[in-house]
Amino acid sequence: MSRGTPKKTRNEHQMTINRDMVTRNYWMKWNLDKCVGCQIGPIVCPKEALTHVPAVLKAGRILQRTSVDVDENKCVNCGICVEACPTHAIELTVNGKPENPVIEYGAFPEFDAKTIFRREQFDFSLKDFIIGNCPTDVIWYDPKRDTLRVEFDNCIHCRQCEVASKGAFEVRQPWVGSVILKRDLCVPDCFACADICPTRALHINDQGELVLADYYCIKCGACMQVCPVKPEYEEETFTFESQGLTLSRSRERLVNKETLPIVVERWRIRHSEVSSAAWIEALRKLSDDKAKSVEIDRKRALRRADLIEALKGNLLAKAYLKDEIER
Repeated sequence: MSRGTPKKTRNEHQMTINRDMVTRNYWMKWNLDKCVGCQIGPIVCPKEALTHVPAVLKAGRILQRTSVDVDENKCVNCGICVEACPTHAIELTVNGKPENPVIEYGAFPEFDAKTIFRREQFDFSLKDFIIGNCPTDVIWYDPKRDTLRVEFDNCIHCRQCEVASKGAFEVRQPWVGSVILKRDLCVPDCFACADICPTRALHINDQGELVLADYYCIKCGACMQVCPVKPEYEEETFTFESQGLTLSRSRERLVNKETLPIVVERWRIRHSEVSSAAWIEALRKLSDDKAKSVEIDRKRALRRADLIEALKGNLLAKAYLKDEIER
């Protein structure tokens, strides 16, 4: 491979781009088992190097997952998709060490997301229940210190640990927005959205019905991409100011919201301060023109029976949490 020429590899589980420069060696890796085909990467990519790969459905279930593909000749290893990916499916290293150029040079903000564990508030009889409900398996028990630990770099901040622990975990999601499920508009016997949802916000209950536990939604929008009732968009132009210049860009605006079974909206995002053109453009493309507060209060969420019901496993733990609500 000549210097600077990208080399792409792809298989069922991973896609990589390697670009070997004179002094810097870039490796970008997509974990396709984590990728949910949410379309955020293609939306924010400034070079349009990422494209959406649709799912293959059979009888209302996913036969082949949604994904993304990359044009290695367009990709400039900027790292915007790495920061924006809601499931941490993308890794970027420079000379063998994790590095994100747009973060390093202040061209893109770091998203403000947190998962905090307060040991002194935790009932350790729920330990296995908490670990079993983490959809990304990033919570584990440390026997030496008798505590729970979180692999924060891979936590997707779904908030299931928050509800299951009665608030001993506190989770801050980066995106603020809403998700609405209209079952009467769904294709009969279709559960593709539940198959792709990375947090089980959309899930199939014990009665075989599709159910939404909205508090767990991370606003990735993968459900909309896999739904047989497709979102329709029209292109519109927006302008913004950056470094004394007025820039014009285009974005896609959803036009058939009322006919969709599932609709995810992103209103605003918590992030570090930055005012670059790359960030303003990405934000306008990703978010709806709304400025609303958090859709569900945390204290109310911890006492919602439907959120407890959405947790999996351990009936005794569920019964205990429900009993606490009824007192």
